[in-house]
Amino acid sequence: MAKEPVRVLVTGAAGQIGYALVPMIARGVMLGADQPVILHMLDIPPAAEALNGVNMELVDAAFPLLKGVVATTDVVEACTGVNIAIMVGGFPRKEGMERKDVMSKNVSIYKSQASALEKHAAANCKVLVVANPANTNALILKEFAPSIPEKNITCLTRLDHNRALGQVSERLNVQVSDVKNVIIWGNHSSTQYPDVSHATVKTPSGEKPVPALVADDAWLKGEFITTVQQRGAAIIKARKQSSALSAASSACDHIRDWVLGTPEGTWVSMGVYSDGSYNVPAGLIYSFPITCRNGEWTIVKGLSIDDFSRKKLDLTAEELTEEKALAYSCLA
Repeated sequence: MAKEPVRVLVTGAAGQIGYALVPMIARGVMLGADQPVILHMLDIPPAAEALNGVNMELVDAAFPLLKGVVATTDVVEACTGVNIAIMVGGFPRKEGMERKDVMSKNVSIYKSQASALEKHAAANCKVLVVANPANTNALILKEFAPSIPEKNITCLTRLDHNRALGQVSERLNVQVSDVKNVIIWGNHSSTQYPDVSHATVKTPSGEKPVPALVADDAWLKGEFITTVQQRGAAIIKARKQSSALSAASSACDHIRDWVLGTPEGTWVSMGVYSDGSYNVPAGLIYSFPITCRNGEWTIVKGLSIDDFSRKKLDLTAEELTEEKALAYSCLA
């Protein structure tokens, strides 16, 4: 029997990431090749014409799984009945802007979108925040949508996770699909901690730990970390535009694993509401190692944390605590 369509909201849908993301969703990359979807696309009024162009292209692509499109600049219409919300739209930092100015703009955007989601989204709507500062935007959304369960509000660190997998695969000259269980701890910013302490690679003689295979502590604690932390900036330098294809692809990965589950023995990285695990302050949206089953995520518990890692976990938590204070001061 045919499945009922799932309604998926993409905000900032006429932008670069949105343009890369909506065809992936319509093709079944996010929810599976047997899951029909109805796309809800929201953007700001100045982008209305471009949004209409995206809508025209979706019609022209004749995606069999796409059962309808709502393309609008009205936040209530966009949020009505949605089961999954991918929040790509946000106010980007421009040259000469202070962090507080950017935070203030995003607080007002996420406040209004949170209210619309709370009032009009489907029950148990899953939310993924992509727009930066992603962790703190997700926290603001949680604040203004109190009836959406905190476990349903997440932010994207899967892009960083996938970047870490890619760096290990290149370094060891192995298939990226054979590398697993890297971790991104903390903020989706340059203080994030990409950690391979527990990562493994599938080899002909079984799974081997990444640190032993790399056998270069200086690289793992130095260049590897900074490359992943600063990969976004490197792409901007090369493309003169920010990551779009990889961001869209990792947003699909995040939602797919959350809805359909992670493979047995494999974890991923997701920014979720901290419960105090690993001595991370409760009440932050912080990236942890996560497994998913039956549409629910769980923090992987009990992993050993050495002194080097402890300092890195604390440093990114401090930045998130400062961001939270800054965001809340914008509400005052």
